[in-house]
Amino acid sequence: MSRARRRDLVVVGGGSAGLVGALTAARLGARVTLVERERTGGECLWTGCVPSKSLLAAAELAHRMRTASAVGLEPVQPRIDFARVMGHVRDAQARIEPHDSPERLRGEGVEVVTGHARFVAPGRLAVDGRDVAYRATLVATGSRPALPPVEGLGGEALLTTDTVWSLDELPEHLVVLGGGPVGCELAQAFARLGSRVALVEMADGLLPAEEPEAGALLAQRLRDEGVDVRAGVRAERLEDGHLVVAGRTGGRQRLPADRVLVATGRRPATDDMGLEAIGVRTGEDGAVQVDDRLTTTARGVYAAGDVTGLLPFTHVAGHQGAMVAFNALFHARRRFDASAVPWVTFTDPEIARVGLSEAQARERHGDEVAVTRYDYADSDRAVTAGAAYGFAKLVLGRRGRLLGATLAAPAGGEAIAELGALVRRGGTAGELGGTVHPYPTFSEASPNAALEHLRRRWLGPRTRRATRPALALLRALERPH
Repeated sequence: MSRARRRDLVVVGGGSAGLVGALTAARLGARVTLVERERTGGECLWTGCVPSKSLLAAAELAHRMRTASAVGLEPVQPRIDFARVMGHVRDAQARIEPHDSPERLRGEGVEVVTGHARFVAPGRLAVDGRDVAYRATLVATGSRPALPPVEGLGGEALLTTDTVWSLDELPEHLVVLGGGPVGCELAQAFARLGSRVALVEMADGLLPAEEPEAGALLAQRLRDEGVDVRAGVRAERLEDGHLVVAGRTGGRQRLPADRVLVATGRRPATDDMGLEAIGVRTGEDGAVQVDDRLTTTARGVYAAGDVTGLLPFTHVAGHQGAMVAFNALFHARRRFDASAVPWVTFTDPEIARVGLSEAQARERHGDEVAVTRYDYADSDRAVTAGAAYGFAKLVLGRRGRLLGATLAAPAGGEAIAELGALVRRGGTAGELGGTVHPYPTFSEASPNAALEHLRRRWLGPRTRRATRPALALLRALERPH
């Protein structure tokens, strides 16, 4: 292929990072080819965000019907037709699919090629025998489920976060392996829809990457809803319709398991791509190694999204894809900054987080760190909604600068973006507390936490000792003569 026919950018992978990268480059006037081996839309559309949030919506409504007494209504036991629920999931996917479709991409000027891409030399890759030359390329092949070493786990009993969406019958006994965000979301959803669910996590608590009190709150909520939460245990083997788990001290138990849903993480999908032929270095888990501009160890080769092993979120992948388009086409030097990226676990309560946890902040900043919180039990909006549980926690540094925040409460995900903006620009508790928020809303919790910090700091006994003489003097001066 002649240099005149080289593509400005070849994108390998049609998930969030690849779609945004390809569309951004095409809108900038570049000649773009996107290669996808299966179907565009990626994990988010087919096995991640869209189906899981659709399932969670049905499960939430079922739960609200059962617990309607919280707002003075007669509780109702919903009749759940799981096949209809999964029909709702697939309808949601069908409505969103055109946004990610090859037709839309082609309409924006992107060439779409279906097939398996393999790099054969610097500046060249082959797609099922077709030779494609490029100035720059974006590797955005995503990830696949990682299976734990559990003896006997396989066959019809095994579900992954990719295959669970093919179900049309609700499992009677479901064991979920993995107490991270995906495991917790699906455990709660299936329990609310009628499965008897056990949730198994090797760490001592759920959501080990979050604030410990957030994981503890969620674990209690799940137990209250009937989920058998087993933290600090390891799955050993599946036999005779039961999963055998072992505790740290060696005790073993058998959990009924018609199906076992593995949600123990994902592995970057880089097998059989020929990355070594062009000098792209990968880690032991297959993750493509990148710098903060998302460049790899090979010239003109970039990577974005889950394949990098960085933050495994759709919004991060899309942001990175757009960034790569500018860097790859114009040799720009845009850098990816993960310090102010928010994320949400969409359980009830939602666990929303941005910036540093308290432990991370104390490790980096020591005694300069202050922590303030506000409980949703005191939130008028939460009380009126019959959902007065959860907390807002702010981690503050020098001069009240916001270093991080966790909202473990209803609608936490809807309020975290404001805190992300503050973290990104170095905003303070004073700015947050001084911004008027609408009443009554769930979003008032974080500014109330900031105001509590300011009250403790400025409106204590020391302040009163300083202001009383001044007020006495003013009263004397203003006394009528």
